[in-house]
Amino acid sequence: MSGYTDDLSGHVSASVQSGGTRRADAQRNRERILQAARDLVRGPGELKLNAVAKACGIGQGTLYRHFPTREDLLAEVYRHEVEDLVAAAPRLLATHRPLDALAAWFDRVAAYARVKRDVFAAVEAATWRDLAAHSLGPIGEAVEQLLAAGRSAGTVRADAEARDVIVLISWLSRLDDAELDARGPRLLSILVDGLRAEHHWA
Repeated sequence: MSGYTDDLSGHVSASVQSGGTRRADAQRNRERILQAARDLVRGPGELKLNAVAKACGIGQGTLYRHFPTREDLLAEVYRHEVEDLVAAAPRLLATHRPLDALAAWFDRVAAYARVKRDVFAAVEAATWRDLAAHSLGPIGEAVEQLLAAGRSAGTVRADAEARDVIVLISWLSRLDDAELDARGPRLLSILVDGLRAEHHWA
């Protein structure tokens, strides 16, 4: 029976192997499409699907199989960025002291803010409102994870709340590229200092 493991040899049939290869190729194509779209999106009307396909070196038919519309692609670019941002919090806490992890995560927030700004400018209002609503919870949980680690270590002020941080970092997505490059690192550094527990200033 083609497509199943041979009970005697334990070998996987060629059809299963080829199916796995196709799935792996499809996943790689999807990741390449998302990265190209992330690099190319620059506000309303400026992301062209043919430009994304060309940047990936794939046919437009392949792109459309993954993302039937421009809006679908942009929405997934944003979701992917949120997933990466949220996943960064526990990784950083595993290798950094809590306050240092928070500062490093804020560096990642600056890149997220740029993608958020460009994607939200390029999609319909109903789409970006839905994206924002669904991303708020996971991002808030990531912030709370970082703050809780800092509070436990005594390096983050006890009254700091995730919502405070989200309100403050949301302004980054309102800055243009020049201002984000010029002011972003300083603003985030000020935010880290504002979250620092008083006895850890020295």
